Amino acid sequence: MVTSPLLTGVYPVLATPFHADGSADEAGLVAIVNYAIASGVDGVVYPGFASECDWLTQYERMRLSDLVAREARGKVSLVVGGSSAETSTTEDVARRAQTQLASSLMVMAPRTITATQEVIAYFRRIAAATGNVSLMLQNAPPPSGGGLPVSVVLEVLHAVPQIQYVKEEALPSGARIAQMLAGAPSTLRGVFGGAGGRYITDELSRGVIGTMPACELCEVHVALMRAHLGGDRAAVRKWFGRMLPLLNFQAVFRWAMTKETLRRRGIIAHAGKRAPGPELDEGDHRELSEMLAELADVLSPPVVNG
Repeated sequence: MVTSPLLTGVYPVLATPFHADGSADEAGLVAIVNYAIASGVDGVVYPGFASECDWLTQYERMRLSDLVAREARGKVSLVVGGSSAETSTTEDVARRAQTQLASSLMVMAPRTITATQEVIAYFRRIAAATGNVSLMLQNAPPPSGGGLPVSVVLEVLHAVPQIQYVKEEALPSGARIAQMLAGAPSTLRGVFGGAGGRYITDELSRGVIGTMPACELCEVHVALMRAHLGGDRAAVRKWFGRMLPLLNFQAVFRWAMTKETLRRRGIIAHAGKRAPGPELDEGDHRELSEMLAELADVLSPPVVNG
């Protein structure tokens, strides 16, 4: 059994920036890592769905994750995303995660696998490739994931003790997390919330040990988590209320919002994305400007309009 320091706190899923010609912007990714670390996060996640991992080549995925690992090493923990439609790809990522000194490998069962015994067999196969890196089962709803029932997740946890963490994103996440923790084996070290941090107050009250939001508002997520650890529920609600309009906006525009916010803050140079989805029009840009202005006192680097 893998024994390593417990993962807790804020673990943003890093965006993958691109140049205007669509190629990966490695310097921009380094800037995002350093921004997250400077914001006080406990760790970083790369690549995940928020990193546009489905639109990266295998070469890009490996090279960019190496880059993130190098920047994070000795500063914050690293969770490597290993989800892929191809099991062999996930096994390759698992083996590489060992050389990257990752703290955990986050994996979502392929959407084509739904039967409980098939899910168990899949995670046993991945566990055999992880070595001394713990496993994190990511459970996301369709269309990105299979949205496994809690009963299935629990059977998998009992059958595959190498899975020490769960990132639960299927809804209602709070109730599912409570059920999961009530029936989990002793080998489960904790559950993380996801879904962009939009349900964090309920998730914290249900016993999650951390959150994995997108990366454009790291310092606000950190402030909320510190308030929680300090037992200040009123401050938790305050920080959640302050960023909720932006979290809702991000739920619609996803990568476009995250990258435009990072661009306006001077962290990356270009807000382009590869993933399909809505783009911001003139009215959306105005709305984003107003919402970011409401957090101007806590965002560093600051936001510029346009």
